[in-house]
Amino acid sequence: MLTTARLPMFTLAALLALVAAPTYAEPAVEPVMAGPAIGSVAPGVKLPGLDGQLVDLGEVYEAGDTVLVVLRGYPGYQCGICSRQVTAFLTVAQEFAKADVQVVMVYPGPTMGLSDKAEEFLAGKTLPEPITMVLDPDYAFTDAYNLRWDAPRETAYPSTFVIAKGGKIEWAKISKTHGGRADVQEVLGAL
Repeated sequence: MLTTARLPMFTLAALLALVAAPTYAEPAVEPVMAGPAIGSVAPGVKLPGLDGQLVDLGEVYEAGDTVLVVLRGYPGYQCGICSRQVTAFLTVAQEFAKADVQVVMVYPGPTMGLSDKAEEFLAGKTLPEPITMVLDPDYAFTDAYNLRWDAPRETAYPSTFVIAKGGKIEWAKISKTHGGRADVQEVLGAL
């Protein structure tokens, strides 16, 4: 039984025990990073081209250096920033050809009507060699590359990768906004 004389001593001991007791905190949660890391091997996904023929990205990477541009597709409208980015790449297609670099643009979205939306997006544009566009129906590519922007009226994080022959990612720029994308001169400099 505690006496009045021992109460302050007991209270002090209890407080010291609480202070000295180990504390348990929730482990820190690392933020999820979008996209494959520089130095990793790019996943070789098979996607349909605009002509319906399957394009094996693994084979494209094995054949030579590749620039991979991930667009937003059709998030309810044709993205003006995507259109400007594609136009910038088209204007320097000859530089990519001289460098013997394949440029693959990915247009993601739900399967239903995706081909029509991609054709609408490219209206008035011609894809010169070595630029090609593939479709990403139901986000198979986007999920494999961990680039899914899973929010209302969003599809994929706009991204650009420089992939060396064999598939190693040498350079990447992933935007978590509509803007902030890789500039074509930036990409040419990374080659």
